[in-house]
Amino acid sequence: GLCAEAVKDEILRSGPRLLIGTEEALNRHMAFCRSFRSSPAPAPADANEHLISAMRQLLRRSLDSPRAVRSTPNSPRRKLSGQVGSPAGARLSRTGSCFPTLAG
Repeated sequence: GLCAEAVKDEILRSGPRLLIGTEEALNRHMAFCRSFRSSPAPAPADANEHLISAMRQLLRRSLDSPRAVRSTPNSPRRKLSGQVGSPAGARLSRTGSCFPTLAG
């Protein structure tokens, strides 16, 4: 799901110098989710500005991330040697969102 993709992205964004593990990436993602959910909802008049600001932040974050080599947009991420796999041998299964876990 989306959380698994976010954790993979967090691992890739850490860069080659500071390669983090799956556990650290998951902790960072959960901290981000907690801070996002605890932030106050925008006033209705500011909803459009809030959406634009969130999209701007998402775009900046994605542009600052190192790029993985892909043969097509929907293909799995590949290492430069051509072997299929995720960074540092980490495997994440699609189990669902982490939001129910954070709510408790």
